Amino acid sequence: MRFLSVCSGIEAASVAWEPLGWEAAAFAEIEPFPSAVLAHHYPNVSNLGDMTKFKEWPDFGPVDLICGVTPCQAFSVAGLRRGLADPRGNLALTFLAIVDRYRPRWVLWENVPGVLSSNGGRDFGALLGALGQLGYGWSYRVLDAQYCRVDGYPRAVPQRRRRVFLVGYLGDWRRAAAVLSEPQSVLGNTPPCRQAGKKTAPTLSARTQGGGGLVQTFDRQSSSEYGEEPIASTMSARDYKSPSDLVAHTLLAKPNSSLAADLETYVSHTLKGEGFDASEDGTGHAAVAYDLRGREGGAQFEGPHQTANIRAASGGSSRSYVAHPMAVRRLTPTECERLMGLPDGYTQIPYRGKLAELCPDGPRYKALGNSWAVNAARWVGMRIQLVEDIQAELNRRAA
Repeated sequence: MRFLSVCSGIEAASVAWEPLGWEAAAFAEIEPFPSAVLAHHYPNVSNLGDMTKFKEWPDFGPVDLICGVTPCQAFSVAGLRRGLADPRGNLALTFLAIVDRYRPRWVLWENVPGVLSSNGGRDFGALLGALGQLGYGWSYRVLDAQYCRVDGYPRAVPQRRRRVFLVGYLGDWRRAAAVLSEPQSVLGNTPPCRQAGKKTAPTLSARTQGGGGLVQTFDRQSSSEYGEEPIASTMSARDYKSPSDLVAHTLLAKPNSSLAADLETYVSHTLKGEGFDASEDGTGHAAVAYDLRGREGGAQFEGPHQTANIRAASGGSSRSYVAHPMAVRRLTPTECERLMGLPDGYTQIPYRGKLAELCPDGPRYKALGNSWAVNAARWVGMRIQLVEDIQAELNRRAA
């Protein structure tokens, strides 16, 4: 299979389909950093640049599939939701014009679920109608990357990433439907009946004052109201006086209701409702770790150190453990690559005259956020290949 990828980004499609033996005929990407990633990993594949200038593109031979991820901001809930009235949304129609020029057997388009409700569904309906007018049968489905388990990704990826995948096939809707439809999803079998639980959860309230252990923060309804001891509890927030009030009070290692006294008893620092105050100095850096020493009467935290020494209350042997930072932190670019199913360091490239080791994080975050989840793209590709293989076998038998 030869494919043309437009709005290519960092080309997760090529990563997804390389094990299938598919070949990229050309890319079309205009953003500087993703273009640099393409040049680094695929130096022998032309980047045609601006997709709106497709009439000026050179001839690169026939293609079997055209895929694209046109900008989703026009359709996303977080965006303005102007749909096809937005120039970015109109790139979806440019995508169809490219399809009309090259007439591949297969078409694959991806976007956010918001496209289904944009302009009351009329935007997506216009897209489907235009695809049908070009002679393509189509099928679409929302896939969540966390459930797409395929070769190379037996546990999928650890993130919830729901995207609409639209598959078209020239002259036959049944092949498009065969890619995205699975027998298990249309059998109509209802799930097995399970008995509802008998226990109801009481309330765990969050206060802006308190401490001295978790027991003091439970507001439990009486056991007679529910018949037996609750399993879990619901959490409610209260006592807010301003937007900058505390969302969660500092957790203390020993009873202490004062916010100012005895700072060494703090286990974690207070998280506020605004800004990046995830640490004691407001920089977002991790709070210091503390030693945990067992004593008669219970364990207490003492003094800032890099390791936590845990000692038995009776004075037994001591062990050292590395203390994890006690603050919320940003995911690293490598972790984001793993969330998208990309190889470690895929976006760490030489950029603007700097070595790969000095590649800035900002462009990497943006490019990864706009990418496909590789495992979801591979699942769709494997299904397309399966349909191709079945049709080839039928043709062989007919001959």
